[in-house]
Amino acid sequence: MKFEDLTIDIYADGADIQEMKEAYAKGCVKGFTTNPTLMRKAGVRDYVAFAKEALQEIPDLPLSFEVFADDFKTMEREAEVICALGSNVYVKIPITNSKGESSIPLIRNLSEKGLQLNITAVFTPGQVRQVVDALTPGTKNIVSVFAGRIFDAGEDALKIMREAAEICHEKPGIKSLWASCREVYNIVQAEQCGADIVTVTNDILMKLSNLGKNLEEFSLETVQMFVRDGQSLGFSIV
Repeated sequence: MKFEDLTIDIYADGADIQEMKEAYAKGCVKGFTTNPTLMRKAGVRDYVAFAKEALQEIPDLPLSFEVFADDFKTMEREAEVICALGSNVYVKIPITNSKGESSIPLIRNLSEKGLQLNITAVFTPGQVRQVVDALTPGTKNIVSVFAGRIFDAGEDALKIMREAAEICHEKPGIKSLWASCREVYNIVQAEQCGADIVTVTNDILMKLSNLGKNLEEFSLETVQMFVRDGQSLGFSIV
């Protein structure tokens, strides 16, 4: 499969403004997501300033920004502030707080207010069902299922992703998202599972040109790389 054959929407996952600008300029992504961990990694110091800069650089694609609070009252206030930043903003709400308390009442409340939500850290079909049931018909929402981490647990993420997509598509306006992508082939798998969106980090974006590459050519390039690296080391065995 080649890149141009894909029908799934690819979203860039990160918090480096320069990388986001470059991905936007290339036109290879249809949206952007970020989270507190990625912001910490990118050295973001001012959340609102970062979000406003991202929206200024990317005014016409969906951007997801996550709440930081761990209590639901503060989450709600943060969600309203984030939502007000732009019409293309999706507010990321984790499926639970750090105590394991369900975010479903908050999700239902925010959805009734018309906020565009991206429910994150979802791992099970049961969680997907709870989210979909809580979302208001006619609103635009995303359900982010962490396929990569499900694989890490030794579970069949493909089966779960297929079920998640079916549940999401029961209600118009809800898109299923394959999160925690680890390799280029995950994009193909996400599309085959019926997911609407897959999020990829910048290192995966850089490999998109490999899609559909002739494997014998790839083999030769790999050998040539070994030769170049070996020569640069200056080693002599005989």
